[in-house]
Amino acid sequence: SAVAPVEAATIPLTPTLFLPLVTRTAPPILPPPDESSRRLTVPAGFAIRIFAEGLEGKARFMAFGPDGALYLTLMNAGRIVRLPDRDGDGRADRVEVVAEGLNLPHGIEWRDGWLYVAEGDRIERLRDGDGDGRLELRELVTDNIPSPRGHVSRTLHFGPDGKLYVSAGSSCNICEEEDPRRAAILRFNPDGTIPADNPFAGDPDPRRRPLWAWGLRNSVDFLWAPDGTLWANHNGSDGLGDDLPPEEIVIAVRRGGHHGWPYCYTPGLGPNLPPDQRGEVPDPRMSPPPGFTCADAVPALFTDLAHSAPLGMDTGMRAAFPPEYRDDLFVAYHGSWNTSLPNARDCKVQRIVVENGRPVRSEDFVNGWRAPGKMCGDPATWGHPADVRFGPDGAMYISDDHGGRVYRVVYVGP
Repeated sequence: SAVAPVEAATIPLTPTLFLPLVTRTAPPILPPPDESSRRLTVPAGFAIRIFAEGLEGKARFMAFGPDGALYLTLMNAGRIVRLPDRDGDGRADRVEVVAEGLNLPHGIEWRDGWLYVAEGDRIERLRDGDGDGRLELRELVTDNIPSPRGHVSRTLHFGPDGKLYVSAGSSCNICEEEDPRRAAILRFNPDGTIPADNPFAGDPDPRRRPLWAWGLRNSVDFLWAPDGTLWANHNGSDGLGDDLPPEEIVIAVRRGGHHGWPYCYTPGLGPNLPPDQRGEVPDPRMSPPPGFTCADAVPALFTDLAHSAPLGMDTGMRAAFPPEYRDDLFVAYHGSWNTSLPNARDCKVQRIVVENGRPVRSEDFVNGWRAPGKMCGDPATWGHPADVRFGPDGAMYISDDHGGRVYRVVYVGP
């Protein structure tokens, strides 16, 4: 049943210490079987349950706070909610509204006691100033990001260099953007100023100053591999049929690099050939500008079926899973709304197996949301995975922006 949001002021917070890796000596807490365990498939040895439900307003990206609770954006509702599990039973106790009145909040991340929020047209940071549990203090970090048009979600993460990175998608399916900040990853200091080592830090056009990488049509999420490389995903364009262009699931983002869109894409499926011998190929609908060829574009390291729509992703480094999962990448495939091959395109969580620092193959990890014979975009579909995050308990958490739920996946043993 739906859980009604409540004001966070009624619930005190309990600090929780974060650990870099989880070592579990007791079996995980697992609530009784529910609809998710009946509908959804997971590998042998794993179990899935509903952690929270009744989340109205498009549940999108998640972050665990310094209190150990899960925070979640409800993008269309303009809210951020907290989903605590204070009794440790594997289900959220309630839905606590901690911030509202935001403009399409999407990506969130905690840093130095502040919750940084990527909204449709700005980055803000929020904190609790009076101890009541609500994040009532709001400060503008920067509004030097493009307005929400076309792809409206904005995602942020802090890099290992301490800088704030923000992804912004394109305004169109395929076009040449007038605003250089679209289809790009931007980079700021934590206070919103421009780092001196940005490629265009001193450019006369203030819109170019935050640019870090471009040619990324819609990199809904990104993270840093263990070796420090920035990995982003990328939603390809529509209009080239069922199989083109492949979704670029792992792109090693290059500072000051063009990553192909709208002129080029990485062909084929699966891992690229070391050392990136499979380059990009032209998109027949767009002529590149003078002096640019697809050989100048940064190819993806790993691709998958077109129209899979990769969104949130996380690595298994903090998972209480068997060791063979620790280096892998887990990606929420939102699924297609416009393919003629509905039975070949699932909305699911995909495991990208990483060996020696490179993605080598993929396999289903959680599946079963799509209605049989329907596209993932069909209303009959039970859910759409939007984000994947591992919690301080070592469990995997998956947000669902169609079903209004968060799921929890744990390893229970062979």
